[in-house]
Amino acid sequence: MLLIIDPQVDFIDGTLPVPGAPEAMDALAGYIADNSDRYEVIALTADWHPADHHSFMDNGGEWPAHCVHDSAGAAIWPALYDAALETGRRVEVYHKGDRAEVEEYSVFQNPRSRESLVGLIRDLGITDIDICGLAGDVCVLSSLRNGLTLLPDVKFHVLLPYSPSLDGGTALASFIESRKL
Repeated sequence: MLLIIDPQVDFIDGTLPVPGAPEAMDALAGYIADNSDRYEVIALTADWHPADHHSFMDNGGEWPAHCVHDSAGAAIWPALYDAALETGRRVEVYHKGDRAEVEEYSVFQNPRSRESLVGLIRDLGITDIDICGLAGDVCVLSSLRNGLTLLPDVKFHVLLPYSPSLDGGTALASFIESRKL
């Protein structure tokens, strides 16, 4: 499985851009086109916030408004989504952060998405997951931590070139090293 965390417009060139994200997500689109035979399924996650989400600065949170459901900024990066669909592989999208009062950096923190994604992984007998996306030090790292706990029999591999971070990659690289991933 290829698990791509939050490859959304707002994190690429929108209200909360991650440095290097446009180049990384365009390169990931090329990687998908060249390596689709490696994956049975491509899963993408997406922040899907209500306009009154508590994490937004206007509501007392730490982030600018981003990925408001059904907005242009919440859309999956078009080149990446098109590349995934063109593989002919199964493509699934899992939402998170869809409740105003709850922060969900990890896809596994959202009860519906966790149940559906873990069920898919188990039903398909997936033993290896390549994980990447945005931002490496926030939502990728959080999803990786939760995935390792929830799916102890699955091997996770982080695709670092496709996981740019707000912190320059320090937190994600440190975690990978500490866990020998």
